[in-house]
Amino acid sequence: MKVTALKTPLVLAHDNLTDIIAQTIPTLAERSVLVIASKIFSTSENRFVVKTTNNPEEKYALVRHEAEWYTEPQASKYDLMLTVKGNWIFANAGIDESNANNQYLLWPKDRQASVNKIWEFLCQHYDLKEVGVTMSDSSSLPLNWGVTGHAIAHCGFNPLRSYIGREDLFGRRLKMEKLNVMQSLTAAACLEMGEGNEQTPIGLVEDIKEIEFYDHVPTPEELAMLKIELADDLYAPILIKADWKKGNPPVSS
Repeated sequence: MKVTALKTPLVLAHDNLTDIIAQTIPTLAERSVLVIASKIFSTSENRFVVKTTNNPEEKYALVRHEAEWYTEPQASKYDLMLTVKGNWIFANAGIDESNANNQYLLWPKDRQASVNKIWEFLCQHYDLKEVGVTMSDSSSLPLNWGVTGHAIAHCGFNPLRSYIGREDLFGRRLKMEKLNVMQSLTAAACLEMGEGNEQTPIGLVEDIKEIEFYDHVPTPEELAMLKIELADDLYAPILIKADWKKGNPPVSS
């Protein structure tokens, strides 16, 4: 697999992302996947909220509004709010302050619609039949320092590779094993894209060994295959004990 981080012009509010992509990528090969940072989706959608005070409660109020579920900041020694949004667990509902010019930057308004639009553009502009897109953000892993790239939307390929029914090296049939393709590709690309001032918000992934491309945007049924209800999750013994509060997310989030 080959991963290349692509430098783009500085993306500003109301910029057209398809124009940025066309300017940055002259040609695109079949069976490629683009990993695109959520921040430039948000920036192009002008999802900025101006800071009016230095009071942290201003951000906490935004988090309560954007999250589906949240814990209060006092529950964390770092005053961070653990949140559930779009079947992902992130700190502070993905609200970012880095590279936001003293503003808060929210997640894109409709992540799936945004990614679908880019996928349709790639198919048409580059005359491709097999191509994929993911939208990335940074997330931490329990009991580990540091962040890794995490996909919060995808389009154009099967995000899971099932090993159920296959035999392992010793002939034992696998019962539950599934590889999360979209998360694996996204994490690899984000390693090259960086987290600071690199200005490389697009990762090009090529020569992928095994991936199943689709000729359509994900259906609701296909998207549902990615989701696990909290009570059924491996980490349920921990998660269900959190003091979750109900948020008030926008309908399209």
